[in-house]
Amino acid sequence: IIRRFLVAGDTVLVDDPGYYPLFAKLKLAQIRMIGVKRTPTGPDLDDLAGKAERERPKLFFTQSLAHNPTGSSTNLPTAHSILTIAARCDMLVVEDDPFVDLPTVRGVGLAPLDQLRNVICVRTFAKTLSASLRCGYIAARPDLIASLAELKMLTTVNSSGHIERLIHGLISEGHYRRHLKRLAQRVQQATETVVPRLQKMGLKLFAEPTGGYYVYLELPEYVDDIALAREGARQGIFIAPGTVFSPERQPAKAGIRVNIAWASDPHFFDFMLAELRHRRT
Repeated sequence: IIRRFLVAGDTVLVDDPGYYPLFAKLKLAQIRMIGVKRTPTGPDLDDLAGKAERERPKLFFTQSLAHNPTGSSTNLPTAHSILTIAARCDMLVVEDDPFVDLPTVRGVGLAPLDQLRNVICVRTFAKTLSASLRCGYIAARPDLIASLAELKMLTTVNSSGHIERLIHGLISEGHYRRHLKRLAQRVQQATETVVPRLQKMGLKLFAEPTGGYYVYLELPEYVDDIALAREGARQGIFIAPGTVFSPERQPAKAGIRVNIAWASDPHFFDFMLAELRHRRT
């Protein structure tokens, strides 16, 4: 998508905070990124409208459901407004939607609401099946898909037919649906266990969980997210600092992304309690 629709110097909008591997790809292509503030119900509409009208970006990259890193999802009024702004400003929306298949996820996706008029939808099985199964798909209107398919043929030739057939079999034989049901139960159980414990520690959630893998914790002013992540790494605990999710590396408020599966480890809670006490003094 970046190769097809953008050239060096073009401007795009991205979620802030947002998916940092995307930022790296855009930076490599010498694309100018402008962050749009995220709220618990999706992108900040005033911020989006102002920057879209002023900067005239070609694309807006966003994640509507179970957003990485905040765990928030876009609600219906916000989704409608995003599409209105995009149409008014002649801006395509690229919706990253890796968690759409999870039954626990609550929120509104832009692609089905828009019927793919101005939305390019990117989906993957890597988050719900296995990180080793790097297989996904793009949905968009026919003229955009034709252009993307041509570029793919010129640059990639083909993808892994073995992985594609494997996933097709899992879907068509019902294994994927049953797997998603079990996965959703684990996500719900982990969320119900982890979130109350985090709140009892005095940590504020950016948004109530909406059924995905992540929650975003806002840190007290006396805690530096980068320093906390480094100390965690020394103790064998992976913490994703909020700074890396900001396109300018300047988050509005220090925070950390927590994967609820890892956060259920007692070692994580012991570490957080000890660090909060230590850094408060």
